[in-house]
Amino acid sequence: MAPLYLQDKPAAVHIDDLHAGFTDAHWKMVPQACDFRICENRILYFYYLHSTFLPKQHLIQGHPTPSLIIMRNFFEIIKEGLHFNKFEVGDLVVVEYSCPLEDEHLGLFSQSDYLVHVLSGKKTWKTINGVWVLEAGDTLYLKKGAAIINQYFEEEFCLLGFFIPDYLIQECLADVVGKIPIQHNEEAFQFTAAALQSNHYLDGYFQSMLNYFRGKEKPLDEILKIKLKELLINVICSDENPVLAAYLKSIALAGEFSLPLIMETNYCYNLSLEEFAKLTHRSLSTFKRDFQNYYNMPPGRWLLGKRLERSAQFLLGESANVTQIAFDCGFEDVSHFSRAFKQRFGCPPSEFRKVSA
Repeated sequence: MAPLYLQDKPAAVHIDDLHAGFTDAHWKMVPQACDFRICENRILYFYYLHSTFLPKQHLIQGHPTPSLIIMRNFFEIIKEGLHFNKFEVGDLVVVEYSCPLEDEHLGLFSQSDYLVHVLSGKKTWKTINGVWVLEAGDTLYLKKGAAIINQYFEEEFCLLGFFIPDYLIQECLADVVGKIPIQHNEEAFQFTAAALQSNHYLDGYFQSMLNYFRGKEKPLDEILKIKLKELLINVICSDENPVLAAYLKSIALAGEFSLPLIMETNYCYNLSLEEFAKLTHRSLSTFKRDFQNYYNMPPGRWLLGKRLERSAQFLLGESANVTQIAFDCGFEDVSHFSRAFKQRFGCPPSEFRKVSA
């Protein structure tokens, strides 16, 4: 099927606004809940918003393109989804999750810390400062924020997921944090994720949680909270993850979640200001006010500067094309990226790469 070209359309349009120009053959390929993006050459790309309708390719004629990854709220997908096998106590959510997704790459973010324990299959989690390949038996603790997930399709992916709200961390560690010798660690500020080494305790813990899912009745709310607190205390008492322990201690001692802890490790993702506000547990107006007070500039200007700095580093050290670098640094419009880059550095991205080589 030939690509569909659009003229004089906005950069993102909804399906209800775009009936003209589609043949019946086009519409058969596109479910009614999707988002559109116009990228280079003004070709129409479409992205499914619901996890049960995710294509492996983004271009209508079926060829791969540079990946403009749409970020999805992992916490809300699980919490609001009706078909997941899960237990909830407020914002504390425990889920046994068989992944129905078919996209090779996807973006996820969560306003809660979360822990994943892989039961089967394989996935890669990539944050701003690390990559973790997870297979059956592996466990990863992730700080609230965003990550890019790379999926493999040789085997069904299934996990146990634990969304851990800050209040539970604070409750859990309030009585023990002063009794545990946790050293200050500068790396805790840039912490995004940590792998937990498999041991007899963790193996037994996850098996005990699976037993709850296999039972006929939901465990009491207090039991779920106690089980999560047990896990957190064991993690923070372990000497295997000093950076994670220091990060958890900072959460336990903080009255309000640190705004720079989120911004400095998530600016490169294509998130809206509303989503950044959600990650920092603030309303949009409070987020803008606190951001201005801390950085002495509005968030939009700061994000643009940080993304341009990162793109310049990538142009000097990465072999990816300009379009992919723009997407990887949080831009969703390549033309806007090129204009902003030239205004900042005095030349277009492609020329910057040649001159600096």
